[in-house]
Amino acid sequence: MKIGIIGAGHIGGTLTRRLRELGHEVAVANSRSPETLSDLAQETGATAVWAKDAAADADLVIVSIPQKNVPDLADGIVDARKPGAPVIETNNYYPQQRDGKIAAIEDGLTESEWVSEQIGAPVFKVFNGIFWKHLLEKGKPAGTPNRIALPVAGEQGPGRELVHDIVDQLGFEPVDAGPISESWRQQPGTPVYGKDFDADNTRKALTEASRERTAEWRANDA
Repeated sequence: MKIGIIGAGHIGGTLTRRLRELGHEVAVANSRSPETLSDLAQETGATAVWAKDAAADADLVIVSIPQKNVPDLADGIVDARKPGAPVIETNNYYPQQRDGKIAAIEDGLTESEWVSEQIGAPVFKVFNGIFWKHLLEKGKPAGTPNRIALPVAGEQGPGRELVHDIVDQLGFEPVDAGPISESWRQQPGTPVYGKDFDADNTRKALTEASRERTAEWRANDA
């Protein structure tokens, strides 16, 4: 599978490593020039590209950058992917810790809906709540007891099936977390966020989530 990854931080870099280990063709970009990713490219065999080129002819695109930087992406950043190719976004909104206030999110738009609006494409939310070292090291084969589950929010259809398959290939149990409008259930501050739950406990945590952002995860002047 041809996969484009925009962002080479902890999650984007880890996904580059893991997906290359699985034999996928990976084009990876950051906010700078491809030359700045030469070490990662040499280590993994991924192709370092400019961000505007990462999605070209991709079967899957992953956007994994700080939330505050999403508006800086080029217009139509994922438009060159293959028709129907799903887009995953792994982002989290950290207003006090990093991103500053994003009014639309503070006013109730889910983080993923906001990203979708910014990039002009529907998205799936996954990989946002797992510690990157666990993503790198704790994947297990399907059927392993207590296998770590990852919630996947997004629409039904072939795109979801592909995203679930990638999660499974990486060694985690995909759990349907509903449409992207329900993706608040896995945002920072929710019971599932940052936890290594199995599938049953992941589903339970999703049902226990509250849409109201807790004080730690709201802008100070919200």
